[in-house]
Amino acid sequence: MRPEAGIVLTGSDEIAGYASVFGLRDKGGDIVLAGAYTASLKRRRERGERVAMLWQHDPAQPIGLWDEVVEDGHGLFVKGRLLPDVARAREARALIAAGALEGLSIGYRTLRAEKTPDGGRRLIELDLWEVSLVTFPMQAEARVSQKSDLARQIARLSAQMRAARAAVARL
Repeated sequence: MRPEAGIVLTGSDEIAGYASVFGLRDKGGDIVLAGAYTASLKRRRERGERVAMLWQHDPAQPIGLWDEVVEDGHGLFVKGRLLPDVARAREARALIAAGALEGLSIGYRTLRAEKTPDGGRRLIELDLWEVSLVTFPMQAEARVSQKSDLARQIARLSAQMRAARAAVARL
């Protein structure tokens, strides 16, 4: 199940969602381009390293494990498990289930970017090190979606529409 954006509680302790959606401007004016995570994810796989799951970007508060971190046509999809023996993870699960916690956010280092005329950046290559559950995500679209096949269909359609708009703009 791949929701259009945000996190979904898929099982008792499993969560999934898009931590980043390609082509959309975040609150800081940045736009992540498709392929920005490819090299970083490959390096991590080769070294046997995981992308950390943190609470509110706090490196002292890991709350689970990301079992799947992949780029697809829509963005950066993550799927993982909250660790039930970690108190903050139990709290996060309760907040997600109640709808009080909706956001995912990425922690990264910018390796390549281009400035945009409006003062933002197009992020071309990022070194991803963590994906956090957060109250206020920088990217408004990185929020909770409900688990359903409809969400997957909407995500696919949204990606197709963005690709079509980009193709038309190039004409």
